Amino acid sequence: MKFTKMHGCGNDYVYVNCFDEKVTHPAELSRKISDRHFGVGSDGLVLVLPSEVADVRMRMFNPDGSEAEMCGNAIRCVGKLASERGLAAGEQLLVETAAGIKTLELEIENGTVGLVRVNMGRPILERIDVPMRGPAGKVVNEKLLAGGREFIVTCVSMGNPHCVMYVDDVHNFDVRGIGPLIENHEAFPNRTNAEFAQVLANDEVRLRVWERGAGETLACGTGASATCVAGVLTGRTGKTITVHLPGGDLKLEWADDGNVYMTGPAVEVFTGEWPG
Repeated sequence: MKFTKMHGCGNDYVYVNCFDEKVTHPAELSRKISDRHFGVGSDGLVLVLPSEVADVRMRMFNPDGSEAEMCGNAIRCVGKLASERGLAAGEQLLVETAAGIKTLELEIENGTVGLVRVNMGRPILERIDVPMRGPAGKVVNEKLLAGGREFIVTCVSMGNPHCVMYVDDVHNFDVRGIGPLIENHEAFPNRTNAEFAQVLANDEVRLRVWERGAGETLACGTGASATCVAGVLTGRTGKTITVHLPGGDLKLEWADDGNVYMTGPAVEVFTGEWPG
């Protein structure tokens, strides 16, 4: 099976062009191929498939084999792969995901895709739809107990669930200790992604993300999108921000049309063949 290793701001996945290849057990393959010691090494597996409603379809699997609804960094790379492999033409691309159809705008120079702008869609804010257990309404600056500590959280779904917390010094914060407690908290029936954000200015945030099913990653596009929304809801930041992640920067805008737009790079690392 041929594959391509790609990353968006260091959030790396193994991509399989399922126009040419067949994957019968994607959850099992993701667990094996994602292993950084015995496999290729990645934050998960992404299948690029034909679609009846868009240019291509994306399915994304975490290293633990669970399937995620959406991934902002992965979808930019799907756009790059689809364009450069001739699966779709033009500077605008529609990608079918489990969180709906997403529109991508590609910056193409000499046939190579650099930056990709993604319409991440409208944020989902009602608690029941995130989903999170508790009374009806939005979850904004709400107390959450985890590991004997109290956190102030704002919860947003970008097609997948996110729990955003603000900290004074994210670089020294215990993300790997607290992240699993938030991910697996009983308040979240489908588990959740956990964002730890430090506000630097009205238009600038430093962010670390503990991803559901993957652990801490170098970047998370849906997490950066949720943080943009949370910043507006809590009055901490404006509608247009730069998010500094360990793997690089993303530009986010919660636009007047209600959609969140994310702009960032997509990079191909190498191609290879997986046995079997």
